[in-house]
Amino acid sequence: MIDMSKKLQRIIDLGLEISRINDIDLLLEKILLEARRFTRADAGSIYIREDDRLHFSYTQNDTLQRNLPPSRKLIYSTFSIPIDHHSIAGHVAASGEAINIADVYRLNRDDPFSFDRSYDDIAGYRTRSMLTFPLKTVRGEVTGVLQLINAKDGAGEPVPFAAEDEPLLVHFANNAANAVERAKLTRGIIMRMNKMAELRDPKETGPHVKRVGAYSSAIYETWAAKRNIPPAEIERNKDILTMAAMLHDVGKVAISDIIMKKPGRFTPEEYDIMKQHTVLGARLFAELYSDVDEAAYVVALNHHERWDGRGYPGHVDRETGLPLPGHVDENGAHLGKKGEEIPLFGRIVAIADVYDALCSQRCYKEAWSEEEVLDNLRSESGKQFDPEVVEAFFETLDTIRHITSIYPHD
Repeated sequence: MIDMSKKLQRIIDLGLEISRINDIDLLLEKILLEARRFTRADAGSIYIREDDRLHFSYTQNDTLQRNLPPSRKLIYSTFSIPIDHHSIAGHVAASGEAINIADVYRLNRDDPFSFDRSYDDIAGYRTRSMLTFPLKTVRGEVTGVLQLINAKDGAGEPVPFAAEDEPLLVHFANNAANAVERAKLTRGIIMRMNKMAELRDPKETGPHVKRVGAYSSAIYETWAAKRNIPPAEIERNKDILTMAAMLHDVGKVAISDIIMKKPGRFTPEEYDIMKQHTVLGARLFAELYSDVDEAAYVVALNHHERWDGRGYPGHVDRETGLPLPGHVDENGAHLGKKGEEIPLFGRIVAIADVYDALCSQRCYKEAWSEEEVLDNLRSESGKQFDPEVVEAFFETLDTIRHITSIYPHD
């Protein structure tokens, strides 16, 4: 047994760890993972409050995960439930009080809530012990619910959750709730920046940038794991890349409506002007205040570069956007970056952005079928895209499809 002083220190450390995460999706994953580790829980879920309902936002299950190949993630459906006293999570959100249940199949008849066994039946799983507690902000508002399932003993058998851990977990949940509120604010700022770009380019919708951000994070995780990059570094880079990828086209706010809202394809002259959105977007982040600024600069500038060197804008001055000496052809045109001259984050967002664009309907084209899109990405490996990033993309395809279901196309 770990003594209480060590457990308290661990809870304090966890609060500091989650406070460093800025992206809401990655934060929810981290909160759930660390709460499960602390309690030796086999599974768990997080619900985020949206008005008078709880949105099922994230789930983990070690038993079901072990049945999947190493590179695959657990796929789950998203849904919402009312905040009332009928479900366990809804009751916790409505009452603001934690509930510790030894076996959910043996609830007291006097309990106002019930447990829906249908999810167990579908998954072939048996839920027993459950600890559910609210995520409360410093204002006392319930912003979500954290539900932990099947605490395990030393032999891996399900046991009830320890009552003495509840006060520590309530403290962790309060820190988690405040972190969620900060992450929501960060996401809101990013979405407002993209709303400005959307005013110029109707294609730059909220779901599009959320998909590109999540695709990029998932592709990077697969790419990095194959290279044995330390998990802490992967986690940190996923957080940074997700936000940077969502800002990839923010420079379009500076391009004329005459061009961005044109109902059809661009002329060569118009296309040259449109290409400046990469440089203009990067200039928004030229003054570096954080790692996110640096990543946003890199992504905005490089997501239209090509592996074969035929992309844009090429090697340019950070402040002016003008081509650097020695990086223009005989006609004075920019020479694109080639191969690993293109930063990794730019190479990843390039394929995430193209995949989403091809899957989407545009004023000048219908959405491609998935088969057509995947064939295109394969054919462009070593041409438009880094072959190793293409490989990581295909290894991540199930996760990418799941992300699309969460943020569907219009």
